Amino acid sequence: MIFIVVKFPVRPDRSEEWLSLVADFTTATRAEPGNIFFEWSRSVDNPNQFVLVEAFRDREAGEAHVNSDHFKTAMASMPDAISDTPEIVNVAAPGDGWTRMAELQPRRAQ
Repeated sequence: MIFIVVKFPVRPDRSEEWLSLVADFTTATRAEPGNIFFEWSRSVDNPNQFVLVEAFRDREAGEAHVNSDHFKTAMASMPDAISDTPEIVNVAAPGDGWTRMAELQPRRAQ
């Protein structure tokens, strides 16, 4: 799978509306046949930074994503809301999605 994490620095005056601004992009990406997950989080250290964690089935699915109309539309509109160039990690990873963490499980009531 292709695993991607992107940090989006958002202009302070646009932070509260960021998730609304990317809602159509998010919905369309999640509907792509090669998308495994596409999840937004807000940084606990910087309220003007959003982190996108996403994965695609393979390189071809990733290429289809960046060539999609909704990706191009998002890339055209995001410059008005970001404060700096986003940082990205993009790697090929083994597996096809999330697995369970072996080192931690919930404690059972006694």
